[in-house]
Amino acid sequence: MLPPPTPKKLGLVIDLDTCVGCHACAVSCKEWNAGGFAAPLPDEKPYGEKPTGVWFNRVHSYELAAVLVDDAPISAPSESDTSMRDAGHLGDFDRSVGLDAARAQPAQADSPDATVAKRGSACGSMSIAAEAAQPAMTLHFPRSCLHCEEPACVTVCPTGASYKRAEDGIVLVDESKCIGCKLCSWACPYGAREYSSVEGVMKKCTLCIDRIYNENLPEAERQPACVQACPTRARHFGDLADPESKVSKLVAERGGVDLMASLGYKPTNKYLPPRPRRGATTATVTEEALDTKALPPVLRWLDRVLSR
Repeated sequence: MLPPPTPKKLGLVIDLDTCVGCHACAVSCKEWNAGGFAAPLPDEKPYGEKPTGVWFNRVHSYELAAVLVDDAPISAPSESDTSMRDAGHLGDFDRSVGLDAARAQPAQADSPDATVAKRGSACGSMSIAAEAAQPAMTLHFPRSCLHCEEPACVTVCPTGASYKRAEDGIVLVDESKCIGCKLCSWACPYGAREYSSVEGVMKKCTLCIDRIYNENLPEAERQPACVQACPTRARHFGDLADPESKVSKLVAERGGVDLMASLGYKPTNKYLPPRPRRGATTATVTEEALDTKALPPVLRWLDRVLSR
């Protein structure tokens, strides 16, 4: 059973523009939680051919093709554009067609694919990046529990082991009640649940509750381990129910989005989409004639030596 809407919503804001895929968040999370509230986080055959283990944070990397442009400008991502959101990603970052794919597939004369194919065949040796509104890029996508307002993992749990805290909205697992049935992992569309085969229970991100409320730590360090460790400051922590908090203002300024919002689980964590990249342009280089007579004697001598 879910508690009423919480007045406080602690969560993360993840900036996909500055994440470099270094996995520091995953490693620091593993290190802290291996001895914290959710301990242990076991690994099996870590040096074998098929290592397995419990990781609350996982980072995935995707290669995105260049977004080609027509005469009309490309509109900004919208809620109706589900090409990437429904695939488990964000916005419309992958709404592009490679030239090879466009040439290989026949299309209707007036269709968008046909337009891309025509432009692709006409470009010749021109670089794709030279005509791209969005150049090809690598997107690093950190994934962990989103601490949803209406988490499916809580409502399907038959023992009440999965629960949502009323005081701050954090979703946790009471391992003493968990029977390891994995219903929560099947219900979670974000793949945020981890099964410990050693203990036979489910585990998940706790937002480091044993750290953010630890009064023995300096106030500046009362943040999740992943936020503390991020070298590019791509992860931010705070109260997303407070419109005046730094994280709420950041979401408003950068147009933060929910992951797969159409499912209706209302994730607390938000993602900041990558900023537009500038495509490569073909610049005309103009050679300037050097008037050697106007140079000082030393430079005239140096010019003669280097020109031999």
